[in-house]
Amino acid sequence: MSQKAVLLLNLGSPDSHNVEDVKEYLREFLMDARVLDAPAPIRWMIVNGAILPFRPKESAEAYEKIWTDQGAPLIVISQQVRDALRPHFDFPIEIAMRYRNPSVPDAIRRFKEQGIKELFIMPMYPHYAMSSYETAVVQVYEEMQTQGADFNTTLMQPYYQDDDYIDALVASAEDSLKNDYDLLLFSFHGIPVRHLVKTDPSHRHCTSTPDCCNVCHPAHATCYRHQCLTTVRRFVDKLGIPEEKYTVSFQSRLGRDPWLEPFTDQELERLAEAGVKKIKVMCPAFTADCLETIEEISMEGKEEFLAAGGESFEQIPCLNDHPAWIAALQHRIQSWADGSEPGSSLRDPLLHQYRLPEAPVETS
Repeated sequence: MSQKAVLLLNLGSPDSHNVEDVKEYLREFLMDARVLDAPAPIRWMIVNGAILPFRPKESAEAYEKIWTDQGAPLIVISQQVRDALRPHFDFPIEIAMRYRNPSVPDAIRRFKEQGIKELFIMPMYPHYAMSSYETAVVQVYEEMQTQGADFNTTLMQPYYQDDDYIDALVASAEDSLKNDYDLLLFSFHGIPVRHLVKTDPSHRHCTSTPDCCNVCHPAHATCYRHQCLTTVRRFVDKLGIPEEKYTVSFQSRLGRDPWLEPFTDQELERLAEAGVKKIKVMCPAFTADCLETIEEISMEGKEEFLAAGGESFEQIPCLNDHPAWIAALQHRIQSWADGSEPGSSLRDPLLHQYRLPEAPVETS
């Protein structure tokens, strides 16, 4: 029996598109202190008083639009990625979601029962954010402690600028980009601006100046916006896309607090009104298509763009199970199994020394 195993981590989806299942998913997601980072009593009142009485029905209708015969697209695609990797290795490769199922506790339990000693944790988040990469990784380590699972772990660091990730993005998009277009929009999932400041170890750099993302600083090791912009820069440099042919925006904002700007929905309308007729949209923060890319971009975003005067809209699919992405993941797993450094040599050295922050302080 192999003593090695691999865990592919992602965000998660409701168990079904029924309102009650969506409600349970939203409760688990929004009660996470790394997502809605208010003190526990305030978070409870916001979630249970202002969101859950109204949001689940709307979200359930959105999930119903994208649901497949096999289930939620994110779960189905994650299973396809896992299944594409399994034949290449003689040890377990499992998927787990930060919220709902398949769950992290169940994965840790199975690994423990199988006698696993070495675990390669692979968050499917290219960029660091406390509400995605950090919360998923922390849950794995907390669950290991809860279950007494003494694994020797290797944690895959954010790979926003690594060659294999950028090359896979290019391979997945280049056929589409050969066709005529006016503008390529990179739409990243948004986060509250305060999250940038919280994850800045110096608490002095992020948002301190308009060009803080372009000024070299250790904070970039945990700065979501800097890492998103770095992904874009490496991608357009690789394909030789001129500056006037692309732009960047952030989607999926929630609440009234300041979030990263510009907002994707507003940009789609503005660009169409400014004369952009043919637009293509990429969502590099997502490695698998999901509600945010299919319903929010391909459906709502397309409708907004066309209604504002645009003529052609295409959302370029996420990496999903593209052969180049499977090959990149396979190489990382093989490198780990062989005892060498997983992934590309192009990596921010600070990330190897970075320790996950403690959970946000709960106050009663």
